[in-house]
Amino acid sequence: MDTQQVSAPVRAPRPVLADTSPKFGVMHVKARLTSHFTVLDNRLTQHRELSLLAIGLSAHIQSLPPGARIGIKFLAQRFPDSEARIAAALRELEAHGFLLRVREHLADGRVVTRTYSYNQPHTDAPPRPAPRPVRVAPPAPVPTPAPAPTPVRPVPPAPSVLPAPPVAKTPTAAAPAPLPQPRTPLPSLLHAATELLAGLHHHTSRIALTAQDVDRLAPAAAAWFERGATPADLRRALTDDLPDPLRHPAKLLRYRLTALLPPPPPAPAPPVVPLRNCDRCDRAFRSPEPGHYCRDCTAAEPPLLPE
Repeated sequence: MDTQQVSAPVRAPRPVLADTSPKFGVMHVKARLTSHFTVLDNRLTQHRELSLLAIGLSAHIQSLPPGARIGIKFLAQRFPDSEARIAAALRELEAHGFLLRVREHLADGRVVTRTYSYNQPHTDAPPRPAPRPVRVAPPAPVPTPAPAPTPVRPVPPAPSVLPAPPVAKTPTAAAPAPLPQPRTPLPSLLHAATELLAGLHHHTSRIALTAQDVDRLAPAAAAWFERGATPADLRRALTDDLPDPLRHPAKLLRYRLTALLPPPPPAPAPPVVPLRNCDRCDRAFRSPEPGHYCRDCTAAEPPLLPE
């Protein structure tokens, strides 16, 4: 009987499969969805210029049924973001072709805003609803009398003059309101306003002003101090509820310094001149200084002659 060959392999070895899972980063755990899901374009979810709020807001709008309300006030009640941030996100979606808002006139005379949400960047005009056909009754036949044969004098044709094309008016941007100025520009108020504006970046890093911006806005901040505002009041009015993203901080501060300017303090009441009694006729008269006689008694008194 032959000896068994121990060195021969019993079966072929299994091939070693390479590990294709990533060593770091996100790991997707996906389940097959058959209902309650929305298909989104990666050109939206991986957009390089849109903010996270704009991408999430577009995804939320895509998941809504047709006819759902997506006004700014309604979305601000639905989400914890402010109306200013939601309005800025809607403008971002409009600028990149994912949203279009058009004002339309209804048949009953109302004007509504119709919103078109695109799942990919779109630049064409929105689809217009087809007008409803209007049934018009055919007019009753009117008997036309036979025209009498009258001689017609030929009229030379008038020279055709084409109207001049309308000149397009270029829209002009409204000039910004002038910055408020203090009535009495005290050096102490200007110094305090300059220090507050120059130190705003310590409270929020999104506000970085240049030296020229600080010099231009300092008189307006001094006008706030002149009207009784404290540095805390002014800092809160300039830094609370900032838009995201903040592209022009100097323009935003100029607008808030002008639009949110507190009213001037009330003027002091005029002094009241006290009443006094005349020593001669006992008539009451007003005089800032005590005197013995009223105006009539003083006029009737003969002048004193020099000795």
